[in-house]
Amino acid sequence: MLVLTRKAGESILIGDDIRITIARLDGSRVRVAIDAPRHVSVQRDDAKPKDDHERGKSRGFGPASIERMPQPGLQCVGRMSG
Repeated sequence: MLVLTRKAGESILIGDDIRITIARLDGSRVRVAIDAPRHVSVQRDDAKPKDDHERGKSRGFGPASIERMPQPGLQCVGRMSG
C-alpha cells in the first residue's frame, strides 16, 4: 500500500486519467475530489453492503485491490460540486 501526504489543493494521479485532489481539510475530516472517466466506478468502501465485505468481494482500496479492479468496466457514480 502506498501512503502519501498531501495538503489541501494537492493531487494524486492514478494512471493517466484519474486525479484525486484533497479539496478541503476540516479538523479530522478530509474532503476528497475524484476526477475519473465515466467508466470508472467511484464508491466509498464503507458504503458497500456488509455481505460484500464478508464474502471478500469488496472493491475498496487495500493491498491487493488494484489487481482486482476490472479494466475497464467501472463507472463514475457522482461528481463533487464547488
